[in-house]
Amino acid sequence: GAAFWVTVAAHKYEGAAHFALFAAVLAWLLTLALFGLSLLGRWALVPWLGSRWLLTNLVHDLALGVGLYAAATGIMGYKAGRKSYCSLPGYSQRCLYSAYLSASVCGGIAACLYLFSGLYCLSRRCRDQRDII
Repeated sequence: GAAFWVTVAAHKYEGAAHFALFAAVLAWLLTLALFGLSLLGRWALVPWLGSRWLLTNLVHDLALGVGLYAAATGIMGYKAGRKSYCSLPGYSQRCLYSAYLSASVCGGIAACLYLFSGLYCLSRRCRDQRDII
């Protein structure tokens, strides 16, 4: 996830890439917060969500992680497709094609990882387990 937004932020971006950057940073920061609370075992301190920690992680991974990264990947893939002409030999202008393409690949990988994590949480929930570990 961090590779996605670092790749986008390191290059000039415009238009819908602002939303893609926002989505990636939001998902990444929420993941860090949930990971920190899980690592320290402090999820009980979170009101209302602490008793439903596995469900909270499931919703975060499937709805926010997969949803936001899939949208961001689609946006960056579309922008890469629109800039594909500049990868031709002899094109002398500054080209954002490789940046958009690499951001799209990183976003796709992040979406897949969030999907696997969400499916793992779902399998644990189906086995009536309540905590994340």
